[in-house]
Amino acid sequence: MQLRYTYRLYPNADQRQALARAFGCARVVFNDGLSLRQQAWKAGEMAPPRFRSRKDNRQAIRFTKNSRFKVLDDGRLRLPKIGDLEVRWSRDLPSAASSVTVIKDAASRYFASFVVQITQDETLPTVDSEVGIDLGLTHFAVLSDGTKIATPKFLRRAARKLKRLQQALSRKQRGSQNRKKAVVKVARTHARVADARRDWQHKLSTAIIRDNQAVFVEDLCVTGLGRTRLAKSVHDAGWASFTSMLEYKAARYGRTFARVNRFFPSTKMCSNCGRITDKTALNVRTWDCPCGATHDRDVNAAKNVLAAGQADNPNDRGARVRPAFALAPRCETVTHPDAACSTRGVAGSPSFRRGGCQSCGWTTTRASSESR
Repeated sequence: MQLRYTYRLYPNADQRQALARAFGCARVVFNDGLSLRQQAWKAGEMAPPRFRSRKDNRQAIRFTKNSRFKVLDDGRLRLPKIGDLEVRWSRDLPSAASSVTVIKDAASRYFASFVVQITQDETLPTVDSEVGIDLGLTHFAVLSDGTKIATPKFLRRAARKLKRLQQALSRKQRGSQNRKKAVVKVARTHARVADARRDWQHKLSTAIIRDNQAVFVEDLCVTGLGRTRLAKSVHDAGWASFTSMLEYKAARYGRTFARVNRFFPSTKMCSNCGRITDKTALNVRTWDCPCGATHDRDVNAAKNVLAAGQADNPNDRGARVRPAFALAPRCETVTHPDAACSTRGVAGSPSFRRGGCQSCGWTTTRASSESR
């Protein structure tokens, strides 16, 4: 399994200039190759390509083994034509890196991202618990055991500072040095928000994977939700990155991870009897099922996600994952009162006669005793 380890770099002034030239060279080579692809696109052989620009907020260059990069004994990273870069090692590399990518982000921070191959067994001890997760905005995640995890709202908490910095940016003249400095200040604030969110999601996903043998989540359409009036809250939650963390950590530590179909009616289905109710408004957080059960909207959805995931998971332990069978009311299988109903039997098929349901007023059809 290949993993990527990222560390902060602190190049000096000369090294920053050398990295800028390296970014430019990599960009030119990439664009030259992309121009050939563009010719193929014009010939109808591929999708439209996109060139890299020197004005992009993110610049990157990758060094493979052929470039002979090296991690020195003193902890510095030696790159060809760049020099020895200072690295802040937050943890040791588990094995020798096959490549390293040097990245400059919009906040003018430099990072070294190493790709390593994991060979040792990192499987966690087996546990008995399995969990279904319902992601939302009222709570970031609700687990099938009833645990509710509050939404940190990192972007919302930084909104006042971002508003002030963006107002200051709008007052700067385009192309001026002061505007470039203001752009960096805004980017640094956004970077702090993203770093805080990523750190929190890493800790939460690791805890969930460590405590559960199988994890099931709903396959949400984040792109579609990002076009609604809740777009800011959806992007602030970061559901896609969180589920990606759960997926790769489950594969790394020997856990089971699966996504439940997004069209599965987890919110409308009773986790006790399996009855599907009508769609309810978002402000309705609890509802009562005719079977007598009272459900918390999010906890009930998490339980249904767990049941659906276990039913579709080939590695489940044989536990009952669907609601128990229950007698359906006589009025459940019905025909509309206005629908035509013939009492004359068809050759080879039983004849039917009408019955009624006093509770709902609908009519039912059943096979006559003579045709059974």
